[in-house]
Amino acid sequence: MASIPPLKGLVLAGGRSKRMGQDKGLISWHGRPQRLYLVELLEQVGIPAYLSCRPEQVPELTGCRLIPDRLDNAGPLGALYSAFCEEPQVAWLAVACDMPLIDESAIRHLVAHRQPAYGGTAYRAPAFDDGSPDPLFAIWEPKAFPIICEKLALGQRCARKALQAAGIHLLENPRPHILANANTPQEADQLRILLKGF
Repeated sequence: MASIPPLKGLVLAGGRSKRMGQDKGLISWHGRPQRLYLVELLEQVGIPAYLSCRPEQVPELTGCRLIPDRLDNAGPLGALYSAFCEEPQVAWLAVACDMPLIDESAIRHLVAHRQPAYGGTAYRAPAFDDGSPDPLFAIWEPKAFPIICEKLALGQRCARKALQAAGIHLLENPRPHILANANTPQEADQLRILLKGF
C-alpha cells in the first residue's frame, strides 16, 4: 500500500492586489495581517505552513517559512509550481489570503475528507453551477505536479482547470460562505458585515 504524502500548507500571499488597491495579505480581519493569521491557523491544525510570495517580498517577511515564486506573473498556479519544485513529494493545502472567513474548522473538515488517490481535494465553488472546484482552498497532491507543469508550459494559468485535469475529489461544502473572497474594497466592506455575525 502506497504511503500517504505528508501535508504542508501554502498561504498564497504573492498577488499584486491591483483591484483591492492594497496588499490583501496585510489586511487585518482578525487582529493581525491575514497572511499571518492563516499561517497560525494551519499551524494550529498541525500543518507546517509556508508563505508563497514574490521574490521582492522576501525582505519584509522575516520569521516565516517562505517559498518565493520561481516564475513571473504565473498566479496561484505558479505559486503551486514553486512549492512542488521545493518539495515534490509533499501535498500542499493551498489557501488564498483573500478568504477572511476561513477558520480552523474549515481546514479540519477539508483535511478529514482528503482523498490522496486523486490529484486534489477541494470544495465545490459556489459561484459555478457545473461542479467546478475552488482551487484556492484545496489540497493539491503530488500527482498534480506534472499537470501544473504541462499547463504552465502551454501558457495556461487557470488553477481551476489544472486541478480538474489532475482529477478532483469534490466536496460539498457544509458552509459555502467560507469561500467568499474579497478582491475589491466593496467586497471587503460586505465581508466585514458578514464577519460581525460570523
